[in-house]
Amino acid sequence: MGSELAHLTADSFDAFLTEAGDRPVVVDFWAAWCAPCRAVAPEVERLAILKGDAIRVAKVDIDAHPILAERFEIRSIPTLLCFRKGEATPKRAIGLATAEVYAERFALPI
Repeated sequence: MGSELAHLTADSFDAFLTEAGDRPVVVDFWAAWCAPCRAVAPEVERLAILKGDAIRVAKVDIDAHPILAERFEIRSIPTLLCFRKGEATPKRAIGLATAEVYAERFALPI
């Protein structure tokens, strides 16, 4: 079974990271008007399925929650960030890629 895809808000973001514990958290920053964002959505969902409970996966609509886009200096979308407990700066992947490419880029567990 895969990781459930969460839709985060400015209010729920930090709690989601905390609740993940030691599991990496991949967050897709996107917007409804963005064609590449719509194209990457199935790959983000597939990443959640492929990596199962080893990771947490979420999405942030930057139009609905611009404060989060500003906080993480999102300048182009889609941008995926991978947060790990104890790391000050998340790893970043910009643009369309496959679930496997994201998993490799973020060195996600099996």
